Amino acid sequence: MTRVAASRSPARPDRTPSDPPAADPGGAPGDDAAGGTPGERDVRLLHALRTGTGRRLLEAVRDHAPGEELALATRLRRDHPADLVAAALTMARLRVRARAKFGPEADTMWFTADGVEQATRAPVAAHRARRLVAAGAERVVDLCCGNGGDALALARAGLEVVAVDRSPWACAVAEANAAELGLADRIRVVRGDVTDPSVIGDAGAPGTAVFIDPARRDGRGRTFDPEAYSPPLSRALDIARRAPLAAVKVAPGIPHEALPPDAETEWVSDGGEVKEAVLWFGTGAPHPRRATLLPGGHGVTGDGSPAPDPRSDGAHGVVDRYLYEPDGAVIRAGLVGAVARIIGARLIDPRIAYLTSDTAVRTPWAAAWEITDVLPFNLKRLRALLRDREVGTLTIKKRGFAMTPEELRRRLAPRGPNACTLVVTRLGDRPLVLVARPPVEPGGPDGASSPV
Repeated sequence: MTRVAASRSPARPDRTPSDPPAADPGGAPGDDAAGGTPGERDVRLLHALRTGTGRRLLEAVRDHAPGEELALATRLRRDHPADLVAAALTMARLRVRARAKFGPEADTMWFTADGVEQATRAPVAAHRARRLVAAGAERVVDLCCGNGGDALALARAGLEVVAVDRSPWACAVAEANAAELGLADRIRVVRGDVTDPSVIGDAGAPGTAVFIDPARRDGRGRTFDPEAYSPPLSRALDIARRAPLAAVKVAPGIPHEALPPDAETEWVSDGGEVKEAVLWFGTGAPHPRRATLLPGGHGVTGDGSPAPDPRSDGAHGVVDRYLYEPDGAVIRAGLVGAVARIIGARLIDPRIAYLTSDTAVRTPWAAAWEITDVLPFNLKRLRALLRDREVGTLTIKKRGFAMTPEELRRRLAPRGPNACTLVVTRLGDRPLVLVARPPVEPGGPDGASSPV
């Protein structure tokens, strides 16, 4: 495998990092970080942090309060090089940020700033790895591997991994993470060009899959144009189509018109938050779209056909006893219609993803509420209703309504011991308020939908 053109980390000079020292070399571990290019210094500082002295320094700065940082840095610089102290403080901050994606394990991992930003949440990466195993993969070429979070999940699923990135710093971090977590025997990190045909040639054998996570950030921040990815989405798709099995990670907000017709697109949410979309090639999936909900792993598939239009049967504007809001992955996948058919519900308004039904159904694919009142939006009337019912705890949800929940709550000024949910939406051009009881508990037997 050769050199490279796409990475989750900024482009770095063309230099491959050396192996980290096996033991504490003694003296000041930051001394050799001076000089060289920024990328070379980053790699040297990482190696220094992995020594005994570096690890003790990391322990000293762990979980420090932001207001203590200046005093802490001043004290530590009496015994350690300034650049090493700065690197330890940066790593400590990155580890705290990374806990949201990697849990407690983040406290022993290594990161770059871009790597934390673009890393896949660990349960989502594990789900993707399981799908690759189920599809017959034995080896995976992880292109644009960044800090190696996906490579770790792939290796833990029992796959052999070749992790490729153009950045020497990213490669050093990925290698360090594999060693730190006992997976170095399953992960080989290579600095190489993900667009080089020789890299894809390694992925053409049976049992081998390709995973590509193009960089979706540039010097100005996050980019939403798929052709501004690095590599561009069109290039990533060319790579994926040359492999017998491939997955390409894209932003969950990718326009549907940008979806390739020969791929299955899967939107994944974790704990109710939509985290990613993946273009799958070679899975033989019978439907072009899938929504997967973690942690349960519940999935719904379909072709994106719409839910029944309430205008077609005269039900436009009619709100039945129960209201359903599909999970964000279902909405992004365009599978609201599929969920509506599964639970026997219909849209209230054809442009807004709220479903209604006279039947209470526990389903993993939508949150549900029992509606007690339906009224046109009127602040004075709504304030009086909440006052009469002594509602002080107010959950506000909205779709198709301009005012923010925070502003609406401020203007309603709820007070009292009781709680309720307000759903503010629209019917055509008219704002509407639905007053609801606490949600119906989701999740039928084995993740299926079932009547209450």
